[in-house]
Amino acid sequence: MLKFIKTWTLPIAMLVGALAYFLYTATPVLNGTHAMALRTVSVVQPTLLFAMLLLTFCKVEPRDLRLSPWQLWCLALQVGTFLGLAALLVAMPASHWRIVVESAMLCMICPTATAAAVVTRKLGGNAGTLMSYTIAINLLVAVLIPVVIPLIHPQPGQGFLPALLLIMGKVFPLLLGPFVLSVVMRRLWPRLTAGLASQRDLPFYLWAVSLSLAIAMSVRSIVHTHCPVTYQLAIAVVSLLACVVQFAVGRWAGRHYGEPVTAAQACGQKNTVLIIWMGYTFMTPITSIAGGFYSVWHNVWNSYQLAHAHPTNEER
Repeated sequence: MLKFIKTWTLPIAMLVGALAYFLYTATPVLNGTHAMALRTVSVVQPTLLFAMLLLTFCKVEPRDLRLSPWQLWCLALQVGTFLGLAALLVAMPASHWRIVVESAMLCMICPTATAAAVVTRKLGGNAGTLMSYTIAINLLVAVLIPVVIPLIHPQPGQGFLPALLLIMGKVFPLLLGPFVLSVVMRRLWPRLTAGLASQRDLPFYLWAVSLSLAIAMSVRSIVHTHCPVTYQLAIAVVSLLACVVQFAVGRWAGRHYGEPVTAAQACGQKNTVLIIWMGYTFMTPITSIAGGFYSVWHNVWNSYQLAHAHPTNEER
């Protein structure tokens, strides 16, 4: 039983998250706690991600955060597709499929998930080059979104600097905070750092809890949308295609430089919470459900990979 749970941790976490949402909303006595639950999740989830990243950085030496040629291919795919779709919307602003195109843009430009390093380590990849890519794509997103979005979604008062500060305030404390803390701990408390680094499976199980919360929030965004079913299906298909393309291109690019797993996870595993937030904040709110669908697709694929991973890879 323990082996089964360990092998299928992610599908179980996804199922628990979805069922927990429906059971919670179907319990009348809990109706008055919904706002408090949302506030709690908004605190607990970043805390879990911060802890996962801290544990990962404790395992990764700063000198391991190096660049690799495959990162240029993945960045070119994400940025090039995003800009191409933006140009399409500028050329055809009245398109009936505008929200579908916007959803594709979000799925393509979204940065790597902060938890991707956990899965990458389990699959035998290189957490160092993955984390350097994560930092690079977050920097690009922080610049590109404020520059491009006003061209397709002009809003009064939403200039470059306010949008830039919004994004940086959202992602950088969570991304850079654990790294800075791990560097300080490595200097001041090396034994504590070594002890945290020895916890092989703890980041994975923290991610399982975080995944349950993410799936619950993704289900909520899909359930509460007023988008017609036709558009919901189209967004589901587009998010699936974006997921397949990015994992495939990442694996192809990484294979040429000896890091197929790392590149695939860096390009394909997304910060879907950020997709939902960017959809609500910068684009048509309906597009936020693209994050919910993408969350399902990339976690199903990760579950499959982890279930079929070689035992020795899980311990790397």
